[in-house]
Amino acid sequence: MKQPKLLLVSPVFYGYWKTIADSLSKQGYEVISHLYDVPTNLAERVRNKALHDLPERFRPASFENLVTHKAIARLTQERPDIVLVVKGDQLGDAWWHVLQESCTRYATWMYDELRRMRYSDKDFDLGLLGPIASYSPSDVQNLKGQGFDAVEIPLAFDSAMHFRPQPNHDITFVGARYLGREQMLNQLQSAGVPVKAYGKQWSRHWWDVARSRNLKDSGVPAGRDLDRSEAYGLMAGSPATLNIHGDQDGFTMRTFEASGVGGLQIIDRTDVSRYYEVGSEVLAYESGDELIELCKRILADPQWAQQIREAGQKRTLDEHTFDHRIKALEVLWK
Repeated sequence: MKQPKLLLVSPVFYGYWKTIADSLSKQGYEVISHLYDVPTNLAERVRNKALHDLPERFRPASFENLVTHKAIARLTQERPDIVLVVKGDQLGDAWWHVLQESCTRYATWMYDELRRMRYSDKDFDLGLLGPIASYSPSDVQNLKGQGFDAVEIPLAFDSAMHFRPQPNHDITFVGARYLGREQMLNQLQSAGVPVKAYGKQWSRHWWDVARSRNLKDSGVPAGRDLDRSEAYGLMAGSPATLNIHGDQDGFTMRTFEASGVGGLQIIDRTDVSRYYEVGSEVLAYESGDELIELCKRILADPQWAQQIREAGQKRTLDEHTFDHRIKALEVLWK
């Protein structure tokens, strides 16, 4: 039986597209990947920077048109049976109209809230996206209420990523520097808990300060940016790693990565109980004092902590990898 040809149209997205493609291949698809935001020359690197960093109203239409026309050309060249678009908010309306008119089965997978993407524009027709999978329960509820075909599919752990655990003595945090996170880490430090934050917005290295323009020191011990493999190793080797959300209503990729690598995850949302058993697979807190207490117990009772990290990793590998998510996504085009 001939394999269905599937065109994966995705941003580079920290390399997650590779594992998504591999998981699709395991399900029996012939996968062709088109990375719509990969620059191939200096001019395109400038264009890519503009697309990511400039407010939409300041983006030259020619930039979006180039990305869009490349995607259309790839669709025309490959003539796939199925198209899976990951996020896709840099692609212009022409792409979606051509895709819809092609009569190819397709779906769109979101790892961000619609309100943070161009799809929130009043003039955009969400019906062009086809069946939609989103990590956001709120978006899925709203989409269904408007009559769209939508399903909630959470994010996942990339079990194919190779990493080496990096033993260390700090409670770690890897991610962007926001005021709430900074305050929480400072509170831990003031309570005598050893903490360290990683990322260019925390780092005091001169190049990271220049890139992030964060001239003020957070007061928290900090390390530089980490690639995903390094971040996985750091979380796996820490006594515990923090997962502090912003204003998301879905659960970030870190929710599944921190436990998936064998780290002990401490998360700021008790509703993580949808995916893990709180207290035995992950730890959750609702106040700074509760977080301090959890950290001190982890440092004082490594055997208890080890049991939780092992149970969390087992749950992740059993239920929360990209292989599991791809099986759930197939309902959108079958």
